[in-house]
Amino acid sequence: MAAQDRLTAEFLAFAHRLGDAAGSVIMPSYRTGITANDKSDGGRFDPVTAADRAAEEAIRGLIARTYPSHGVIGEEFGSENTEAEFVWVLDPIDGTKSFISAIPLWGTLIGLLHEGKPLLGLSDHPFLRERFWGDGQTATGSDRSRSWPLASRKPLPLRDAVVFAGSSVTDDPGLFERLGTLKQRVRMIRFGSDCYDTCMLAEGHIDAILQTGLDIYDVAATIPIVTGAGGVVSGLDGGPALRSGTILTSGDPALHVELLSLLAPDNL
Repeated sequence: MAAQDRLTAEFLAFAHRLGDAAGSVIMPSYRTGITANDKSDGGRFDPVTAADRAAEEAIRGLIARTYPSHGVIGEEFGSENTEAEFVWVLDPIDGTKSFISAIPLWGTLIGLLHEGKPLLGLSDHPFLRERFWGDGQTATGSDRSRSWPLASRKPLPLRDAVVFAGSSVTDDPGLFERLGTLKQRVRMIRFGSDCYDTCMLAEGHIDAILQTGLDIYDVAATIPIVTGAGGVVSGLDGGPALRSGTILTSGDPALHVELLSLLAPDNL
């Protein structure tokens, strides 16, 4: 095994440790009526709970003790040492709205960047006891008792495509209108299931996902999972997804190109 592969395997094993640590902190609060504060300062409701913060603190503590030279970007406690060669990107509870509503599709996202590019990612769903991870070359799912390779579904005609969209797409009237036009050309469009829908795309059950209003900690972990399963992730302009607020994820590269064209701002 090459040195880079050994290092990736080492970091992936550590990502599993981080997922275990986060889950052990979060689960005692799930379905307990935990209080959520609003981070939006009067804007669209953006909840955070003590479980979000405690989980990120647990993860950051492990990183600091194990890899003190690494950087961290976290949703709840910001960024540090982001110029480092390796930077961990953390969303302790992706889907806090689902979490406080007792909908079990939330998860913990743990990504690792190498020189600013996604190296590996892990999406953990402790209530469902499922976990998904990838390194851009391969991707794997697990239910804690067994594991299986992930492979996105491809190819298929546009008319048979199953497309998911994040609920925040409704905040962009132009994009929502284009999505309505697309609805007439695909099998179905469904709204929202947090990070779990991306894992189901990587497993071959969903064909495309349109999301907007995203930050780096929403996508850094999922990009290596999707690409490892054979899918594609990009900004809606076709550019890099990592820092694009509006993201298109597709299981099939050819479908991705077609959807980018259909969802372009000048296509109504």
